[in-house]
Amino acid sequence: MSTQQMSTEKPRTFIRFDLSARIEHILLIISFGMLCLTGLPQKFHNYAWAQSLMNGMGGIETVQTMHHFFAYMMGIETVYHVLALIRSIFIKKSPNRFSMIPGLKDITDALRHLGYNLGLVKELPKYDRFNWKEKVEYWALVWGTIVMFLTGAILMWPEIITRWLPGYFIPAAKAAHGGEALLAFLAILIWHMYNAHLAQGKMPLDTTIFTGKVSEERMRHEYPLEYERILAREKKAEAKKA
Repeated sequence: MSTQQMSTEKPRTFIRFDLSARIEHILLIISFGMLCLTGLPQKFHNYAWAQSLMNGMGGIETVQTMHHFFAYMMGIETVYHVLALIRSIFIKKSPNRFSMIPGLKDITDALRHLGYNLGLVKELPKYDRFNWKEKVEYWALVWGTIVMFLTGAILMWPEIITRWLPGYFIPAAKAAHGGEALLAFLAILIWHMYNAHLAQGKMPLDTTIFTGKVSEERMRHEYPLEYERILAREKKAEAKKA
């Protein structure tokens, strides 16, 4: 093959997220964003900016209705995610079905990453399909979603809840719901936006979650263990055909 032919060869890409995962992420962006937009002004309702924002959206009753609508949207997305996980684990038996489960390697990877940032080690750890930061983010989302749904349900149906639980659960749920919402908003704004879009090699926008594709160069650099496993699997498949 000539040098000219090689130079025009299309760079290889890998499918990192299927269509289902990409749709989930879009629904999550919409529902989470709108929950923040309609929820945080309610938490800080004594401030002028919050009152102006709620008035601009049609008043407190409209804002509450919108908040409940997008809570249901996130609930539907969460149920879909759980069903997709069940399908991946028990029906498709995907090789990546347990890739988000934390392990001892994630702890050592985090320590090595810290050592790299401090100049104590020369190389970053080799990551598999998901690195330790992505796993922390995922499980923080799981925990936050559980807390928000439970406390949100208490606030949405206080009359029903107080038939079975003491009345102080209502103000406790309100405090937990607002606090967790603020924490989630800041985590997405600072942690997720930096790691997903502003970190080295990803600026100004990482399109992988929208296109589902990642370049071979990024696979080799960011997820070398998965990259090596894919190549080994392909080599094995080619050997069987020969």
